[in-house]
Amino acid sequence: MQYPENFRYTKEHQWVEAAGGVATIGITHHAQEQLGDIVYVDLPKLGGAIKQGETFGSVESVKAVSDIFAPVSGEVVEINPVVGHSPEVLNHDPHGSWLIRVRMTAPEEMAGLLGGSEYQKYVEAE
Repeated sequence: MQYPENFRYTKEHQWVEAAGGVATIGITHHAQEQLGDIVYVDLPKLGGAIKQGETFGSVESVKAVSDIFAPVSGEVVEINPVVGHSPEVLNHDPHGSWLIRVRMTAPEEMAGLLGGSEYQKYVEAE
């Protein structure tokens, strides 16, 4: 699996893509593979605040429930309605199926995240 270089990644297996002060957040292909078939996603409320490194939701699969950790801090400005109603889209396209969009309050947090090739090496070493 090649991880897109325009995304940044966390060691907890979330991806983030930033544009114009807004971060789009999802789970990585590796996370989806480890979880198996995703059947439910619990996401924060619109307008809620998330803080880097803290849990903002969870993903439930046939194997387990896994927390989703915020890669950056900010205010939730959009929730993907498709994932809310059809969480199985994450099974087929985790990098194309985002979870939430956040107006970042500390854009400098992006600098501490992994690039695509760095994340690939991290996953291979796990």
